[in-house]
Amino acid sequence: MLTVEFHCHTNASGDCRVRVEDLLETCRQRGIDRVVVTDHNTISGALKAKSLDAQRVIVGEEILTQKGELLAAFVKEEVPAWLPPLEAIRRLREQGAFISVSHPFDSTRSGHWAPDALMEIFSLVDAIETFNARCLLPGFNHRAAAFAREHDMAGTVGSDAHTLQELGRATMRVPDFDDATGLRQSMAQVQYQTQGSGLLVRLASRYAALRNKKGGVSK
Repeated sequence: MLTVEFHCHTNASGDCRVRVEDLLETCRQRGIDRVVVTDHNTISGALKAKSLDAQRVIVGEEILTQKGELLAAFVKEEVPAWLPPLEAIRRLREQGAFISVSHPFDSTRSGHWAPDALMEIFSLVDAIETFNARCLLPGFNHRAAAFAREHDMAGTVGSDAHTLQELGRATMRVPDFDDATGLRQSMAQVQYQTQGSGLLVRLASRYAALRNKKGGVSK
């Protein structure tokens, strides 16, 4: 069984200052066997991480569509922001990516999904994020988990880490896999470890965004 961090960011995201090298070292220290690097609307950080630790890193992307955010793993070609959801999903499907839906009911974030928009896509994706460690209210995650059960969907969990302290707060234990097809099969035996991260990490992202805007991304 592998321990998987499915949702995390590097300094390729505008609201994060975590260096790729530090993210990888922290994963090693915390026993994270696979890490899906899911920067906002870019795969540049994930590709750098993959070049440094090919076995551990899965190239991913968190994509802001016109109606909400998607969370993809095994991404080969970057998908731009602000596409219609169906077009973003089409592009991900063409490259064989595994597609989840980021924090769908967290109304405190711009990337959440309206119920009718989620209903339009749920049958076209592989999973829904049923626990995001950055959700401030437990009800957001409870609602996502209930939606997954109601529609017989797989559930991913992730720390959504924008700081090193958050890495591994929410992980999955699954049988070994090599690609998106293998991950889909492994999700039938998924086990979850989840713990919320609290308010301060959200403030850290605001600080990182201001620092990056003012002085450039940390190297």
